[in-house]
Amino acid sequence: MRIGVDVGKVRVGIAVSDPDGILATPLVTLRRVMTEAADTTASDISEIARLVETHHSVGVIVGLPLRLAGDEGPAAADARDYAKQLETAVRPVPVWLSDERMSTVVASRRLAERGVRGKRQRAVVDQAAAVEILQGWLDTHRRRFR
Repeated sequence: MRIGVDVGKVRVGIAVSDPDGILATPLVTLRRVMTEAADTTASDISEIARLVETHHSVGVIVGLPLRLAGDEGPAAADARDYAKQLETAVRPVPVWLSDERMSTVVASRRLAERGVRGKRQRAVVDQAAAVEILQGWLDTHRRRFR
């Protein structure tokens, strides 16, 4: 199993794969906690570490929000920092970054097509974006190893 993570400023969406690494499904949305203390682990990071252990995850994929042109901006720097913190918390489980351009847009569109809108959509869009990130990673790596 692998865990997918969509890092936002307010919320963190989490998805999990099946044991065979074929299908990503939504798991939970966590409230993001910004901590100033370098020696303190934020509760969302701790919760992801707990989920990694509970689901016997063999890897964590964190979405890297590149700009449309492919370069990195402040959001990508934030995701990289989050991934580093997560890497420390889940060690020895590896953490990878994966291009997530448009994942939230695609997730929102898919939810709207299913009739999920407004407050209901805001409650699950982060999980759906995490599914997009993880599913894209799974599909890419499955093709690569065939």
